[in-house]
Amino acid sequence: MRLLFIHQNFPAQYRSLAATFAADRNNTVVAISSGTGRAVPGVKLHKYQPARAAHPGTHHYLTRLENGILQGQAAARIVQRLKRENFVPDVICVHPGWGESLFLKEILQDVPILSYCEFYYHAFGADANFDPKEAPTLDSICRTRLNNALHLLSIQLCDWGVAPTEWQKSVFPPEYQAKISVIHDGIDCEKVKPDPTATLTLPNGRTLRAGDEVVTYVARSLEPHRGFPTFMRAVAESCRRRPNCHYVIVGKDDVSYGAKLADGETYRERLLQEVTVDPRRVHFLGKIPYQTFLTVLQISSAHVYLTVPFVLSWSMLEAMAAACLLIGSDTPPVREVIQDGRNGLLVDFFSPQQVADRIDEALDRRDDFLTLRTMARRTVLDSYALSHCLPEQMRLIRQVAERKGKVAISIRSQTEPGLRLVGQDGRRHAVEA
Repeated sequence: MRLLFIHQNFPAQYRSLAATFAADRNNTVVAISSGTGRAVPGVKLHKYQPARAAHPGTHHYLTRLENGILQGQAAARIVQRLKRENFVPDVICVHPGWGESLFLKEILQDVPILSYCEFYYHAFGADANFDPKEAPTLDSICRTRLNNALHLLSIQLCDWGVAPTEWQKSVFPPEYQAKISVIHDGIDCEKVKPDPTATLTLPNGRTLRAGDEVVTYVARSLEPHRGFPTFMRAVAESCRRRPNCHYVIVGKDDVSYGAKLADGETYRERLLQEVTVDPRRVHFLGKIPYQTFLTVLQISSAHVYLTVPFVLSWSMLEAMAAACLLIGSDTPPVREVIQDGRNGLLVDFFSPQQVADRIDEALDRRDDFLTLRTMARRTVLDSYALSHCLPEQMRLIRQVAERKGKVAISIRSQTEPGLRLVGQDGRRHAVEA
């Protein structure tokens, strides 16, 4: 089979998929990415360069769309060249969030597209305007609506979609949800697992061990979308209560989602001006190697994961796979996975007091909560393990590839055994699993 993966930051969500398909010599696997893309063994990687960035005079509602068009053109030029070189894939797997999927059908009309449906923006009911203290403006509401231009074009033209969680699927327009399957990217539970002998040596030379009082927090960036302000206010209270507890914080001083602060200030800098913590026990590690990240999870006594209603982080599921005692925000993406008192603990996203209280509870009742830790890992093993998700993803890709040259894939429910195709004669033809 010939496969084409397209992602601005390849391999990203396609890391395991691309590597597994490429390991089979019967497959030819090609990828397209921006300059930040990274090689995967056996995958021929092509990097695109947009002709320019969005024009400074473009209306700010349309900047994302203009950049998407430019990136879509750049990706399309590579696809044209591949076609001239006789590489026509059987299926295209693409993350459409940056525009690369916009013009694929104009070049490869008969090649089915499987789109990665990560998120669809809403002015209300998801991440935007979630904080009641931040009053929305008409400008912010309208801008959020226009953020979906790329997503609407992509979901309309793709033959099928896949979302990592049910909640992320649910934010897409109802008329398109029927052609979105739910399969998570998968957590490698052979690699991510508990280690009671784990030790972490901090930059200051201090060594923390599994069994010490250690509260952990991980995010790509230390920002409001991932509850960093609430966490830091909780740390200030917890520091006062627990003189022997250490707090290990992973994440870069940047903003991945939402607005940056004025004058280049970071949220870490702002929060450290607001709250009082013991700098000898509050450790900011920044961006760290993956193996170090796993060690952070393995020494954790309580892991705090907070998020607005948005994309669910891999790190939360990885923390559960490492059998962390998870303290999570009572928000829709987290509630899909965590049941309070069964496989983790839930808190109000906006309440530092609740977070600090749950930290106390987690540290004071460690023996009582061993079952929650076990159930956290069991949840991932049962529903999110790579060993389960990867075969399901591959099965879906093969199903989509089988309709190459057909008119369209009809919509189906998630529970049907196979995709259904609409043939040239308009009749349905089942594709069995």
